[in-house]
Amino acid sequence: MKKQRICIAGDGLSGLMAALALNKIEGLEVHLISKKNKHSKDKRTTAISATNHAFFNQMIDKLDKKLFWPSKKIDLFYERKDQKMNFLNFDEDSKNLMYVFENDKIKEILNKEIKKKKIKTIQKSINELKDLDGYDMKILCLGRSSKIYQSIVDKRSINKDYKEIAITGYVKHNLENLNAAQYFLKDGPLAILPFSKNNFSFVWSVDKDFSKKEINLVVKSKICEVLKTKKIQITNQQSYPLILNLKRTYYKNDILILGEGLHTVHPVAGQGFNLVIRDINKLQEIIKYYTGLGMSLKSTPALEDFTNNRKSENIITGIGIDLTHNFFKKNKLLDPFKETILKNFSKNNTLKKISKFISNQGLSI
Repeated sequence: MKKQRICIAGDGLSGLMAALALNKIEGLEVHLISKKNKHSKDKRTTAISATNHAFFNQMIDKLDKKLFWPSKKIDLFYERKDQKMNFLNFDEDSKNLMYVFENDKIKEILNKEIKKKKIKTIQKSINELKDLDGYDMKILCLGRSSKIYQSIVDKRSINKDYKEIAITGYVKHNLENLNAAQYFLKDGPLAILPFSKNNFSFVWSVDKDFSKKEINLVVKSKICEVLKTKKIQITNQQSYPLILNLKRTYYKNDILILGEGLHTVHPVAGQGFNLVIRDINKLQEIIKYYTGLGMSLKSTPALEDFTNNRKSENIITGIGIDLTHNFFKKNKLLDPFKETILKNFSKNNTLKKISKFISNQGLSI
């Protein structure tokens, strides 16, 4: 029987993972389409849940454990007038809560795996949808701002400009037993993500006009203040604008949007790429089901099934993250009550268990 052909446009983390996942399905021929010009290095880190780390292990043969830094503890802090209140801790004794990896290193591993699996890679620029003619299904992993999406989606997407930037970078330090942490500061949320014994990455979301002239000094000063240290070295510092974009239309005919083009969320909860991996996992499951029945992909409701299964969780999660971010922003009416609310939350073990479960497995059960 002739193999059905799927193309994946885009060779970022989403495209590479999608190519490996769908290549595992019998009866499919997967092509990965990448840009002709080489990409600049992605000097950032990404955090994934334990469940999504397990999915990585399924996709890659003999995955090097050293590439993923595990965390058994995550601390959450709220900045008040006199001190930073540690209002919530997620702890595990026997298993890891999450894993942090360096994007560049994982992309290198994924590309090696694609070559090993002999997945055909085509270098060409995608300017319009007709550039992808000849495939039974087309999957677009072209980032969050590709103009090609305009011919697929309607105008009912949920959009919001946060008027903020995320400042990211790597920090070398000499601190002992540094845990992953989220600090809800007055200037904006700051995430600390260890990825080796003496290195962590940070994501600090601040107003877009925040101290432009002295931003490097301000960032270093704030991290030193938060961690109560003076000896740190910051590298790879960069910034990018923050938006909320949740598509309501996921596909058109045989074309599916995947990755950040489908949902871009605020980094405060670290759920962006976790949503993408859950999407890829479900897409693999649905396509495997229909091809296992011997059906032509063009005649199946695979993309409709995928949309029905994933859209609710993606939208609810995106809005939930937005509400969380709004809760911790400065608010004259709400600020006097935040400390009491957080203290009550920290005492409620049921809420803590629910939060931990959702962070690990999402909303789909």
